[in-house]
Amino acid sequence: MSLGPAEVTKIAHLARLAISAEDIPAYARNLSSILALVEQMNAVDTSGVEPMAHPLDMAQRLRADGVSESDQRECFQAIAPQTEAGLYLVPKVIE
Repeated sequence: MSLGPAEVTKIAHLARLAISAEDIPAYARNLSSILALVEQMNAVDTSGVEPMAHPLDMAQRLRADGVSESDQRECFQAIAPQTEAGLYLVPKVIE
């Protein structure tokens, strides 16, 4: 698919991009080559290819799930203006 100057101008307008008139032919060539690559990729038969979530077939290294800090809620809430049952009380802001 080949794009002309009118289509590039329309795409730039829709994307709210300001491009100069002398840059339009270069944008047209670049966008046309991108669209040609997409057409090439769409033409490839992928019926026997299983979809993958990640290109590398390996397991992620995970750290052990353990507590790294002590419970300091009482210390933090001691300086709060108002608390109740372990929760911070704040003024109502929405009617």
